Amino acid sequence: MCPPCFLMQLQQNTRTRAPEGRGGGVAKTAPRARPDMHHSSVFDLTHTLTADFPSYNGTRDLEIDTMKNFAEHGVNVKRWTVREHVGTHIDAPLHFSADGISCDLIPADDLVVPLVVIDIALRAQDKASTAVTPDDIAAFEARHGPIPEGCCVAMHSGWGRHVRTAKYRNADEEGRMHFPGWHVECAHALLERKVTGLGVDTLSIDMGPTETFETHYAWLPAGRWAIEGLANLDQLPATGSTIVLGAPKIAGATGGPTRVFALV
Repeated sequence: MCPPCFLMQLQQNTRTRAPEGRGGGVAKTAPRARPDMHHSSVFDLTHTLTADFPSYNGTRDLEIDTMKNFAEHGVNVKRWTVREHVGTHIDAPLHFSADGISCDLIPADDLVVPLVVIDIALRAQDKASTAVTPDDIAAFEARHGPIPEGCCVAMHSGWGRHVRTAKYRNADEEGRMHFPGWHVECAHALLERKVTGLGVDTLSIDMGPTETFETHYAWLPAGRWAIEGLANLDQLPATGSTIVLGAPKIAGATGGPTRVFALV
């Protein structure tokens, strides 16, 4: 571990935000002073995206074609055909709202925020279709203190270890998937706490069997973002990290594959 090195100091955020609601504007959070952020370790929370990466729909959501190669052309160029919501990826408010902001309009300083990790991995071993509940939030805060405004709260279910197996989607004979997610009541509770982002190490912030996507519809239209398919959450402390999202800046994007780091 190298000695802590200075990362950056972000000044107090005084931006005026649009009101919350199903319109999905930028989240209305109180102006917050950001402390000096130092780190001694960087953790990559991103799965390597390949053409056979498991997708929510069970389809092949990434195709890679070689357009030029070095032997023939003196340069390597590839073309990607990709669905926005595959691999480790961000959901923008527009994904589940009629007029929410797209990925390119999410303010940069909302993509570098404190990270809180709630661990339900032990429970998820025995019950795939489990959810983070308000009781989990209460237990976390009793041990670690209040969840801070403007942070990202991530669910660690241990599901990242299944990413290259059929267990990641965990579909039954009828095609219904079974993996952990966030209970919609948690989404409402975290909105009250003015949390900025919601994360999971699974395919969706909703539990696998959902047919209504209640958590998506509660969270994204309120102007928040979500990050799905996170890796290596088991290597992080419950508090004290900073998450950094390299979200794609593509006009009108509802989300997209994202490189994600944790600074510890």
